[in-house]
Parts: sequence; C-alpha cells; structure tokens
Amino acid sequence: MTRINDRIRAPRVRVVLANGDQLGVMSAREALAKAQSLGLDLVEIAAQADPPVCKIVDYGKYKYEQAKLKKNQKSKNASRMKEVKFRVGTGTHDYNIKMGRAEGFLDDGHKVRFILQFRGRENAHKDLGFVVMKKIVEDLKTMGQVDQEARLNGRAIGMTISPLPQHQRKRKFHLFHGELLEEDDFDEDEEHEEHEDEDGHIDGEPHDDASDESEESVS
Repeated sequence: MTRINDRIRAPRVRVVLANGDQLGVMSAREALAKAQSLGLDLVEIAAQADPPVCKIVDYGKYKYEQAKLKKNQKSKNASRMKEVKFRVGTGTHDYNIKMGRAEGFLDDGHKVRFILQFRGRENAHKDLGFVVMKKIVEDLKTMGQVDQEARLNGRAIGMTISPLPQHQRKRKFHLFHGELLEEDDFDEDEEHEEHEDEDGHIDGEPHDDASDESEESVS
C-alpha cells in the first residue's frame, strides 16, 4: 500500500521532485509542507530505503501512470501458444525453415507446440516420430526447454517447448531462409491419407486435424 502525505510514518525522508531533481533528506513534516506549497502530494515510492524515498507529485496522475505502466508490462510479458507441424519424412530444407520459425517464436517469448502427424504406413513406425521430436529438442536446447514431453495421441505426437530466459537464448537456424518445399496441412477437407488394411488393400481415409487451439501455425 502506497503511503501519502500525513500517512507517511518515517520521521525523515529523502525527497525528489517529479522531474527527478533531489531536494535531499529532511523531516517528513518539512517534506509535506514543501509538497503542499506546490499544490501537490508527498508520495512514498521506496519505503524500504534508508531513509524512505518520497516524491512530490500529483497523486492522481501518479496512480494513473503507475496503473498504465503495470498494464503495459503485463501485456508485454503475455505469451501465446504457437504451433509448428512436422512429418516423419520432412526433408532437411523444410526442417531447417520450420526450426527457424520455431526459434523466432521462442525468441519472441512464445511457447511452441510441435505436432508430428503419421500417415498410412508411418503408423507402424511411430518410434520414428519420437526420434524426430528428440532431434527437435536437441536442436532447440539453446532456445527453449521442454514444457510438455513428447506424447502420442492417436495418429500424432505432440510436444511443447517454452523459451529460455532472453539472455540465455542463442539461435542456430536464423540464417535459413526460403519457402517450404511441401505444405503439411492436416485439414481433413483438403487432404486424405492412404490406409492399408489387413488384406493389403489401400483406400482413402480422412485425415484428422492435428490441432486448432494455437494462435498461429506453421505448416
């Protein structure tokens, strides 16, 4: 709780003006008299200092500015979930581009969800998907840490990585540029995967959506 004017308990305080000029150490009574002579308030801004620091300001304006600063800081620190999709057969070129984008998301302070979808015969070799996820973790170890371990859910593996503190981040893929050679869209309206039954017959099977929860997805 911020103390102002005659609610300030310290016998002596260090006084500063709104523009940052220092008036030095004086009694709280003197400081309050000075604030009142200027038609302003005496606001305690650093109660733990010795002596406490008080600022001569318009308290209403001071409260507004502090609330605005807090709101901006909260907005700045807010992160969103991003999404990057892979397949077992994603080539090196596309892998590098996707990883570059994932690094960009992490560098902006966002969490990244990685989705690896299996198609057709790939479902019989789901261990290969975990190999890809392990490689992603290793390649991003200088940018993020695993928030949710790789986990199989139906025909997809999901994993979430959170960014490291900013001073610890070191990008590896930021020099890779270009377009994806293959688009990995998982929309069932646009793409059907091949499915082989027990008799060896191959027919079309609708492809499940990997996820629709993220704010932004890189396919």
